[in-house]
Amino acid sequence: MRLRRRNIADRDETLRAKVRVDRRTKNLIPRLQPGEIAVIHHEDLDRVAAEGLVAARVAAVINGAQSLSGKYPAQGALALLKSGIPVIDGVGTSAFNRIREGDQVAVAQSRVLLNDEVLCNGNLLELGEVEEKLEMAREAIRSELGEFAANTLHYLATEPELVTDDLELPEMSVELAQRQVLVVIRGIDYREDLSTLKRSGYVSEMRPILIGVDGGADALLEVGLTPDLIVGDFDSVSREALHSGAQLLVHAYPGGEAPGANRLDRLGVDYGVVEGLGTSEDIAMRIAFENRAELIVLVGSHTSMADFFDKGRRGMASTFLTRMKVSSVLVDAKGVGRLYRTQVRKRDLALLILSAMFTLVVIALVTDPVRLLLRTLWLNLGM
Repeated sequence: MRLRRRNIADRDETLRAKVRVDRRTKNLIPRLQPGEIAVIHHEDLDRVAAEGLVAARVAAVINGAQSLSGKYPAQGALALLKSGIPVIDGVGTSAFNRIREGDQVAVAQSRVLLNDEVLCNGNLLELGEVEEKLEMAREAIRSELGEFAANTLHYLATEPELVTDDLELPEMSVELAQRQVLVVIRGIDYREDLSTLKRSGYVSEMRPILIGVDGGADALLEVGLTPDLIVGDFDSVSREALHSGAQLLVHAYPGGEAPGANRLDRLGVDYGVVEGLGTSEDIAMRIAFENRAELIVLVGSHTSMADFFDKGRRGMASTFLTRMKVSSVLVDAKGVGRLYRTQVRKRDLALLILSAMFTLVVIALVTDPVRLLLRTLWLNLGM
């Protein structure tokens, strides 16, 4: 069923629906039902979060913060508007805190009403306005580039072990040495990239080790693949993935604190702990690299500087440095999908040759001159 979008910009049009509320958009998305209103507090809404809201088929989005501050070209607001989802932006922290999960609210133009009283006024985003602001943000990105570079250099100076030291790993359940490893993050274009890798024959032919980074484990299950390893803090991993048979490795901060272990302890599942700097994505790449993987193929990760900014994390400096460390064996899934489907696989070539030989044999047997020759040879040999 396709939801009919209401044009709440019209003076007489009002949208009424139940709301779901969370400061962390990625935690909100699994709870959303089609037709509900998502209430978030997400400055510079990134494209991955927006695509999750679109997939949840929300009726509208109310943001306590600015979906596009102008610091850099965050793509989330544009993705929502192009999908026909209205965005009431910048309603403020006070209004955000007054809205409770399950409330029935009404949205009319830029106004948000609770119990028929105006709760707050925001900015009803328009596509043209957002596109214009994105152009301005692209000009402003120069200052962000300088800050990103300074942060990366500071990180390298204060935490050099990220590049110089190896991880202390528990005993691994799978052998990664001289194997190709597919690391899946539930990020930008992950569905398309996984589907391309399956259709191209890469997964069935190369049989890579499959590592899911948190929700990346569920991304693998969505396309019928079972992860071999799951790495992360396990805040967005389903129980199905936890019980898929994969080895679970909890990412711990330096010093041993591992918040993700609390959930696994409650569920009574076995897991190992990997202590290291950076993000869980970084840890997954380092595990593959330090176990001498032949190739690391990344799905849903950050492939450009714009993606790094879109993620909106100062900690992305660690991912940048990790990529430098593993760069000799690192490729993006988009490149693998494009290259692999242009190759003629040995198995396909062998099947083609066999089918051609079979065809020639059949033609020979049903052709009169060949049948006569074979019969003459048979008689001469006295058989």
